[in-house]
Amino acid sequence: SRDEGEAWLSCRSPGKPTLYGSVTRRGLSSDGVPDIVASEGFVVREVTKKSILISCPHENVSTKFLAPYTSFCRIHQKSITCLDISSGGGLGVSTSTDGTMKIWQAANGEIRRLLEGHVYDVNCCRFFPSGLVVLSGGMDAQLKIWSAEDASCVVTFKGHKGGILDTAIVDRGRNVLSCSRDGTARLWDCGKSACLGVIADCGSPINGIAVGTADNSLNLGTPEKPPSEREVGTEGKILLLAREDKKLQGVGLQSRQPVFLFVGSDAFNCCTFLSSTYVLAGTQDGNIYQLDVRNTNVPIQVIHRSGAPVLSLLPYRDGFVASQGN
Repeated sequence: SRDEGEAWLSCRSPGKPTLYGSVTRRGLSSDGVPDIVASEGFVVREVTKKSILISCPHENVSTKFLAPYTSFCRIHQKSITCLDISSGGGLGVSTSTDGTMKIWQAANGEIRRLLEGHVYDVNCCRFFPSGLVVLSGGMDAQLKIWSAEDASCVVTFKGHKGGILDTAIVDRGRNVLSCSRDGTARLWDCGKSACLGVIADCGSPINGIAVGTADNSLNLGTPEKPPSEREVGTEGKILLLAREDKKLQGVGLQSRQPVFLFVGSDAFNCCTFLSSTYVLAGTQDGNIYQLDVRNTNVPIQVIHRSGAPVLSLLPYRDGFVASQGN
């Protein structure tokens, strides 16, 4: 940001030596954009007030580095482990290794509510579609529903035997899902705060889940007994399970029957739907798998940018956003 200011660069391709370099600012151009040059092996392609495009011709790769649009530094004191934004975009909720879960204004980062009630760390949080209610899961094996308006905990679900690692909301939220270190994924009835059933029992921690509408051609299986009338919106849905034992599993939400099982290169940390046919899942060793649920024998593509763990995936426009542990 200042003249003679320097930043380090590295370009790493799997199986090849890492190339190191730097970029230096030499001042400002006439239109107020920084004049930036790169050391040998790297080329600065384009600079704006908010981005720098740098390529490494030797590896035929380029990356655009973006400046943050806004930074909120006062919400948490330590690492942020999970966050979500309400459907209207007005509120954010986040959890941190500082032991807190907070609701804040998305426009300015002003803290509105502190959600207190979990024992130990809170692992995951998300808004219901209404944007007025929050679902959270913690290492205390409890799943909680909170009012975003007054921070009261309106429901607590108990039944898991290990820390809850991820949650999902079915349709408008009369039912919710959770997965845990205990190897199970469970379906819950919010109105009666009761467990409607164990959707899957994997014998291995389930790190992430996602629920989506299945492609019509997919056979989701039939339930062994008629579903409870308290189950709302489970028909035609498939549940993805990102498992610690290197497996990505699809299960019929209403039938509880396995639909597919895909074995990856390492523990799966996260998963999401791109459409009713395409899913994404990320592993601890840095692979992002794109699969077609109708045929999971061979991935459509495997993206490997670095060996850092893939921690979260989010569909965005025609592609997706991924976060990694580096």
